[in-house]
Amino acid sequence: MDQHPLRQTPVSKTLMVSSIIFIALLLAGGGLFLFNANKIRRNILLGKDIDRKDNFSERMKTMILVAFGQKKMFTRPVPALLHLFLYVAFVITQIELIEIVIDGIAGTHRVFRPSLGGFYTFMVSLIEVLSVLAFIGTIFFLARRNLLKVPRLVHNDLTGWPKLDANYILLGEITLICFIFMMNGADEVLYARGASHAENLGDGSLGLAISSHIGPMLFGGMSDTGLHIVERIGWWGHIMMVFGFLNYLVLSKHLHILLAFPNTFYSNLKPKGEFTNMASVTNEVKAIFDPSFTPPPADPNVPMRFGAKDVTDLTWKQLLDAYTCTECGRCTSSCPANTTGKLLSPRKIMMSTRDRLEEVGKNMDANKGEFKDDGKALLGDYITPEELWACTSCNACVQECPVNIDPLSIIVEMRRYMVMEQSAAPTELNGMFTNIENNGAPWQFAQADRLNWKNE
Repeated sequence: MDQHPLRQTPVSKTLMVSSIIFIALLLAGGGLFLFNANKIRRNILLGKDIDRKDNFSERMKTMILVAFGQKKMFTRPVPALLHLFLYVAFVITQIELIEIVIDGIAGTHRVFRPSLGGFYTFMVSLIEVLSVLAFIGTIFFLARRNLLKVPRLVHNDLTGWPKLDANYILLGEITLICFIFMMNGADEVLYARGASHAENLGDGSLGLAISSHIGPMLFGGMSDTGLHIVERIGWWGHIMMVFGFLNYLVLSKHLHILLAFPNTFYSNLKPKGEFTNMASVTNEVKAIFDPSFTPPPADPNVPMRFGAKDVTDLTWKQLLDAYTCTECGRCTSSCPANTTGKLLSPRKIMMSTRDRLEEVGKNMDANKGEFKDDGKALLGDYITPEELWACTSCNACVQECPVNIDPLSIIVEMRRYMVMEQSAAPTELNGMFTNIENNGAPWQFAQADRLNWKNE
């Protein structure tokens, strides 16, 4: 007797339940990510406005070379090459992720294989090769942090959560790769037996570059039922790791995977060493030299402040820098002040800025979007004057950063606050300021005497 058209078989019921679970996880994972990403966007926009819309073609070139092309990474070739393995694997595997999402929603399996044929085999094989290279790179990076203990990766900036964060993501990468090969390896054996749970895909091996070898070796002795279980563990484990990683991004330094592109696009294109002028000071000087000059009216809702005391005194680009920081330590390892034993660490400047910004954001969340004064500030509670005055303004940290972060601009703004708001410059600088005010020069003699040397 024919089955009733609305009556479902156990297999179809299982697929339907699986699709419902997958869609629920997709919506929950994607929704949670967007919710947290919107908080980060809000935090960044707490910064003051700055115009970075000029020279579009140059900005695109910078983004393509520095963020996409990893140009500045290759000043240190070995870690750069291994990082490239992880980076390319991450980008290319997004193609496979599209298929997994479609399969999860529709209840299909390898939906692209019938239409793509040999090209499908090529692409999945390429992903497998890249996954192996990424595995090698991940092992290398774990060894550099935990066995070789490369100085910039075990610096005291990274005690506690930052060290765990780096290790967690590397271990997660290894777990993800293992799930990929569980899925593909078990599938290879099932296809060779003609026992795949997918229909109309044909018999015979999938012919994947890596799994066609390790699949039979690892899973060849298992029953069909066991293989189906292994394949499903691999498939669900893979997508669960992706959902988990997506939401882990917003809690970790690995947010740079997404933010490196806008951060490099909005880079400061001016020559290094060119300091910004404060509009309020510039207007005062213009008014002195030109009595007809009328400065633009100040916004009464924005308190006048010289320099930066807290994160809301910085620009949105400086706050974007803080969230983009990869904590790689290239800036600190190249800083001459840090090298000579001084307290300054450009990496710590960026990490402290991000920590304070997160604290301000949580304060706003707890107070219905309004910031309630907590008696803290970036300057003093997170970054000390000793750190700031140790900086030589050499721009080595800016030059070394692989994603064009500018720690020096934050240091300069906080120095400005100390000098112009607190009159808290070091004694040596106060002496220079007095000489400039009295003599028009940094030295302790009048301008009239400065050219006496030519008469001798």
